[in-house]
Amino acid sequence: MPTVAFHTLGCKVNQYDSQAMLERFLARGYTQVSFDASADVYVVNTCTVTGTGDKKSMQAVRRAMKLNPAADVIIAGCLAQRDGEKLLSSGARLVIGARDRNRIVELYEDAVRKGERVCRVDRDILRVPFESLSISGFSERTRAAMKIQEGCDRFCSYCIIPYVRGGIRSRPPEDIRAEAARLGEAGFGELVLTGIHLTSYGRDLGGLDLADAVRAARAPGISRIRLGSLEPVVVTSAFVRALLEVPEICPQFHLALQSGSDTVLRRMRRRYTCDEFRSAAALLRKAMPGCALTTDVICGFPGETDAEFAETLAFCREIGFSRMHVFPFSAREGTPAASMPGQVPRRVREERTRRLISLGHEMAAEYHKGMVGTVREILCEDVSPEGVSGYTREYVSCVCPPREGIGEGRTARVRITGSDSDGVTGQWEDLPVSPGPMP
Repeated sequence: MPTVAFHTLGCKVNQYDSQAMLERFLARGYTQVSFDASADVYVVNTCTVTGTGDKKSMQAVRRAMKLNPAADVIIAGCLAQRDGEKLLSSGARLVIGARDRNRIVELYEDAVRKGERVCRVDRDILRVPFESLSISGFSERTRAAMKIQEGCDRFCSYCIIPYVRGGIRSRPPEDIRAEAARLGEAGFGELVLTGIHLTSYGRDLGGLDLADAVRAARAPGISRIRLGSLEPVVVTSAFVRALLEVPEICPQFHLALQSGSDTVLRRMRRRYTCDEFRSAAALLRKAMPGCALTTDVICGFPGETDAEFAETLAFCREIGFSRMHVFPFSAREGTPAASMPGQVPRRVREERTRRLISLGHEMAAEYHKGMVGTVREILCEDVSPEGVSGYTREYVSCVCPPREGIGEGRTARVRITGSDSDGVTGQWEDLPVSPGPMP
């Protein structure tokens, strides 16, 4: 029986795509093995959002070829879409980009049968329909990501993604409903709705919006629905009211900031202002007191002055994020930002990144401290004789003592007793444990 191994880089959308491609191999009779083992076929699902993503993607390709020189390597994903023909010369059997993932096994076996090395990267991806992938499982046992949207047409000045993922395409609600039902039946208690530009969901579906997708994702067995990365412009009063009608929605929202300076946001071609971001945060907190707001920030964007960076520091302190993902600016060839004047020296970018990461730790510790003494529901994910860990609905890691009757995938109520910047600790409330979806 042939074996296949996957290595996935980048975002949850890539994780979803890998799961969908893996299930195609399994349905064809392949057996999955670890990427560190000898396999007949290696699939590397690549990322190109930063230079680091490129580097790690190619390191994985080289590792696969070293693990078993006789194996075939398939390169997929964003870097493949960007540099398809170049990657084919690296020795890959098949290169596929933002299309044909449903046909990966067919294309691979056809290439082997013909003794060819094939690049199936379609450059005209701006107006293609949504590729109907589907999954019945996920790499995590309690939480599954569901891709409901593909592509982006924002063309932020620093971002390569619209060039490699194509235009806006949305998954029809009936497909969302069907897959949510399958995943709930399979035992996943939490569903994370994800996409390349989730905020744009429904624009191509005749007036639908993200709230319609959230409603479609409700299914038996799914006790939590979490949203992926959003832009603040989606957070309107109508949107928030719609979320309040969905009891499964998790009170944790990832609002992508990128910079707390309006002048930097304009150079980035982000389509909101700090005031609009501030208003979105206020709307969410008024509707869901105590909700967690998380974000992304880029440090050292071209032309960023000390004063503009100080504005970002101050704005982040003002909003009070529960978690921040902070990155130094990485120039991507082919984007306007790569050739902008005022490129910030690497040492300055890295120093600003360290300062913002430090602030992020402070804010996380403060948010977690505010949970002490409250009772929270956790979804148990790691159960051992040493203890149980899981995540609250606010996506805060919680560690508790061992407890009889607690199993992976079950939900339970916990009184928070301690905290630090990494998360919280708790003691079990003397309340019944939900049976949970997992056996």
